[in-house]
Amino acid sequence: MDVMLDLETMGKGPSAAIVAIGAVEMDFETGKLGREFYRVINLRTSVLDGGVMDADTVMWWLEQSEPARAALQQGEELWKVLHDFALWLEKRPRSVKMWGNGAEFDNVILSQAYKNVEKEVPWQYYNNRCYRTVKNLFPHIEMERVGAHHNALDDAKSQAEHLLGIIRTVGLGKRLNLLDSRLPA
Repeated sequence: MDVMLDLETMGKGPSAAIVAIGAVEMDFETGKLGREFYRVINLRTSVLDGGVMDADTVMWWLEQSEPARAALQQGEELWKVLHDFALWLEKRPRSVKMWGNGAEFDNVILSQAYKNVEKEVPWQYYNNRCYRTVKNLFPHIEMERVGAHHNALDDAKSQAEHLLGIIRTVGLGKRLNLLDSRLPA
């Protein structure tokens, strides 16, 4: 099983303070999206648990749409959201492939958050996947956004649909399955 992950953060580095987690299952064989996960995290708890805020990112958030900013007004404790995300992933095989938008962003930041709260990262490090790399290989295949831009779940769904579209258009599904069959389970 493959999962598209998107985070909203208040920083850009590996220890960025997370304010929202969005994820959606993807099935490369059927081309369909599956179950979804979306939670907003209280910024104070994200910082108290080791998240780092970046002034430029905070200023950038102030320029975003009202729906995107409003979604960040509430939130739960970071450790609770991480626990619930691990439980959501538990319903999938441990070999779940975790796709993030950038080799050094979503997956790295979420992994660091788990380490900060002294919890095990709920997927294998070698199952990290980079959506940004794939989308940049096929810039002629455009993304159609769904929902609010900079809402973690809406962004995850937009990215997942785009990835599935790329796979359908260029026939990447068989190649990705072949690659995955050569990796440890």
